[in-house]
Amino acid sequence: MATSSGGGSGGRRVLGYLESTRNLVGCAAGAGGLGLHFAGLGGSWWPGVVVALYGAGALLTPGGRRAEGLDAGRGGVEESAGSGPLERVVPPSSVPALAAEVDALAEALRGVPLPDSAKLPELLEQLRAAAPGPEAERIVRYRLPVAVDGYLRARTWQRWTPGAPDPGAELDREIERMTSGLAG
Repeated sequence: MATSSGGGSGGRRVLGYLESTRNLVGCAAGAGGLGLHFAGLGGSWWPGVVVALYGAGALLTPGGRRAEGLDAGRGGVEESAGSGPLERVVPPSSVPALAAEVDALAEALRGVPLPDSAKLPELLEQLRAAAPGPEAERIVRYRLPVAVDGYLRARTWQRWTPGAPDPGAELDREIERMTSGLAG
């Protein structure tokens, strides 16, 4: 799929929807409609039955999880939509738990196949040493997990998108931005 040079957020939205629970439930319901057709129960209306079952499944399925603590001005953007950075309002009571969150994130990333060029251990050490603040919390709770997820998705699709930027280099740049954001 070709996306405009404006950042490709449309492609991310499409991919987000294709991976969503709503689409998967709709597809399962539509497949049930095909089953009804092959059983001889749909008659000549079977295409409409399939589409109606897909639509009903997609519309009646609850939406994805929303990011907690979103700024009210953002309108409740879903995290999985990949529509850009989400601003969080972090309650002060969560600040002492940041070190534990960094350790949990490091443990979760231990089994993820990341490129050796990514300076992830340095970033994690800097996060452990950093004074708790909104930037460190944003990195631990949102930016780093999204960057790693984006790297893994891009690496998965890399063989079908010749000429696309190297996912490892993109992850390296994002980790550098996070590191410089903590230092400054």
